[in-house]
Amino acid sequence: MKIIVVFKWSRNPQDARVGVDGTVNWQGVKMAASDDDPTAMEIARSIADGGEIIGLTVGDGDVAWAAARGAARTVMVADAQTEVNSSVAGAILAAAIRRVEGVDVVLIGDSAWDYGVVSALAGQLGWPAVAGVVSAMTGQDCLRVTRKMGSASQVLEVKGPVVLAVSASRAEQNVPGMKEVLAARKKPVEKLTLADLGLTPETTVNSKGTRFPDTPPARIIDGSDPMTACEQLLAALRADGVL
Repeated sequence: MKIIVVFKWSRNPQDARVGVDGTVNWQGVKMAASDDDPTAMEIARSIADGGEIIGLTVGDGDVAWAAARGAARTVMVADAQTEVNSSVAGAILAAAIRRVEGVDVVLIGDSAWDYGVVSALAGQLGWPAVAGVVSAMTGQDCLRVTRKMGSASQVLEVKGPVVLAVSASRAEQNVPGMKEVLAARKKPVEKLTLADLGLTPETTVNSKGTRFPDTPPARIIDGSDPMTACEQLLAALRADGVL
């Protein structure tokens, strides 16, 4: 099995500086690993079954990040734009993935920083995608993927090629030490440019149609009785998996 793990594909919004006129300044802010990236690597190791894990990053991401967590090699699109819309970011990632032959699974953090990139990536590849993935294991000629939807868990059997959008349920447990990081810096790194991918800095993606996503109806809790209101709020938060 050949697995690509997309990591450090977005800047941390908390690092942005917003001017009084509303302009956003990213100067000096580097690509950051999202909270979901370590879980994506963990799932990759659990389903690799002796296959190859390849890390993929863009911009100025640390190329040793995935290698220190088990990736055999890393692909980096060094001059990829990191201040573009979700569609363009998805197109860049998809072009890099298509250069790797025989990919069975792409794992990417289902990051709250930019939900649109995951959808754009799956659309560009033309592959099915599963969101909210918390774990996966190999089955007979398929993958058994567990995703969480609110307080419920759902197990799906899928076959590759497929995009799995990972949602972390906890912080990284085993952070690589200095020994692993130094060893990771010796692993192969393939640095690509947009020109290598047949793209240009002015790459654009045209959308032919849009619609608002389905959203659950809002629930209004009557606050006239504070005790009852608190109980109803706690019950609602537990039902949604927040608590």
